[in-house]
Amino acid sequence: MSAFLTRFAPSPTGFLHLGHAFSALTVFDAAKAAGGRCLLRIEDIDTTRCKPEYEAAVLEDLRWLGCDWPEPVRRQSEHFAEYQSALEQLHSKGLVYRCFKTRREIAEDIARAPHHPGEGPEGVIYPGPSEPMSTEEEAERLEAGDAFSWRLSITACRDHLGADFDRLTFTETGEGPDGETGEVRARPETLGDVILGRKDVGTSYHLACTHDDALQGVTHVIRGLDLYFATHLHRLLQELMGWPVPVYRHHRLMLDENGKRFAKRDQSLTLRALREAGETPDSLRKRVGL
Repeated sequence: MSAFLTRFAPSPTGFLHLGHAFSALTVFDAAKAAGGRCLLRIEDIDTTRCKPEYEAAVLEDLRWLGCDWPEPVRRQSEHFAEYQSALEQLHSKGLVYRCFKTRREIAEDIARAPHHPGEGPEGVIYPGPSEPMSTEEEAERLEAGDAFSWRLSITACRDHLGADFDRLTFTETGEGPDGETGEVRARPETLGDVILGRKDVGTSYHLACTHDDALQGVTHVIRGLDLYFATHLHRLLQELMGWPVPVYRHHRLMLDENGKRFAKRDQSLTLRALREAGETPDSLRKRVGL
């Protein structure tokens, strides 16, 4: 196994744009510089928004950029059973619970709380129910076919890990939003009781991502600064599941002239549009500052 193994893991919900190109080149360049390898992983658990034509475009665009990767490519949509197994392990330890609340109900609960947490790094955070749902009520909701999500209980995780919960750290070789680098204390509680799966989709990005990093032997995770706070949660999942902990590096985000992140709806900045306009891989590298 390579001493340096990283991955680029796009979601095929649209065409790659300039921001994706910067991220992909950053990751593949880092692997090359380290004499290691970079995997390509297709994160397509959102089976409604992910499309085969977008995946084909991802492969085409990456090859145009000069990236290559070992085969076979892992497609997460082919491995739901594995993620379900991981979720069941967490459930057997009493670390996840079914939550039947809608987004609106959760927002109303938070607003009514005397010391509600308000806005967290990933938006409004849910601190968990004031008291667990009774077995009888849960059975009734399930019998009625109500939709639910599986949430990770931060309180249960803290009880399960004891003092080790407050000793969780990860190594950051880039720079966090507050200039954090080196050994960073993981603070998963800042994200609240996050969703790890739903009734209709048995996993979430957080669970599938950390599962696959462990399964594939990823030693270095290189990704955008927008996922920095997710790393705090991922470190907790690694501890709960006994998974190895990669080294992390979060890179800057590409912003438009208004200081906003590029989005897949910005069709003029998709790689296919730039290519048709005469952009070359070399000129694109200069454009993104690589």
